[in-house]
Amino acid sequence: MKILVVGAGAIGGYFGGRLAEKGEDVTFLVRENRKKQLSKTGLKIKSVNGDMELSPQLLIAGESEEKFDVVIVSTKSYQLTEAIDDIRLHLKEDGIILPLLNGISHMDELIEAFGDEVVIGGLCFIESTLDENGVIVQTSPIHQLVFGERTGKRTPRIERLKSTFEDTKAEFSLSEDINQDMWHKYLFITAMSGLTSLMESPIGPIRNLESGQRVILEFLNEISLIMKKINAPIKEDIANIQFKRINEMNEAMKSSMQRDMEKSMPLEAEHLQGYLLEKAREHNLAVPILDTIYTKLKLYEKLRK
Repeated sequence: MKILVVGAGAIGGYFGGRLAEKGEDVTFLVRENRKKQLSKTGLKIKSVNGDMELSPQLLIAGESEEKFDVVIVSTKSYQLTEAIDDIRLHLKEDGIILPLLNGISHMDELIEAFGDEVVIGGLCFIESTLDENGVIVQTSPIHQLVFGERTGKRTPRIERLKSTFEDTKAEFSLSEDINQDMWHKYLFITAMSGLTSLMESPIGPIRNLESGQRVILEFLNEISLIMKKINAPIKEDIANIQFKRINEMNEAMKSSMQRDMEKSMPLEAEHLQGYLLEKAREHNLAVPILDTIYTKLKLYEKLRK
């Protein structure tokens, strides 16, 4: 399968790089500056799971009419609208779009743009970032990409995609219930990103405080309540499941949102916390921790401008 990865940053660059390392036909759709950088330095991954370096196939939107079977979307939410126009140019008529964005509202945007049949479900678990030289630095053992048909069916195309992803030096997992998996990831990343960004701390020091333990669980319960009110397909005890998971994480773990704040970069506050806050207001739910986190993130955005 011909694979186009939209973006060659910490997420797309990592998983696309691992697929290219295996020998799959992978091209990265990038902006001019990133193309210049990668043409000069190559795509480099520094990882606890093994370092890698290669000369990637690069493409700038519109410079060719090349079409692809699979488009993996790894942009930030605030880059998605522009990326959709680029994807249109390079997606085969029967192509698949696999989004790896955090959150959930991007699914509606992609489905509206390309149709219900084209967009499958996807998510990833990985701690990675770009350093000042454009090297992808991946620092935890977990490097998992999860994908699946939103119908839950084992279709011929999903089996073909599964075969393409096999034997790669990263974990590619086919989900039988990708819709639930995406909502569970949404809950987890909203809590993790919100708390670490609010406290300006890795997760370890937060959870090592008795008060930190209470705040983490209360925030997970807040988010879970909102999701139940809007009939999201989550498990009844998902807050406790994610609480246990957070307590098992490496003490030094930071969220990508916290790392973006440290670099004075834009945030996905509206896509993650803002979307849920809007739903809470629609249902008259009291969510004091979410309100506090959202306020912190909006203040950051105002001061950054």
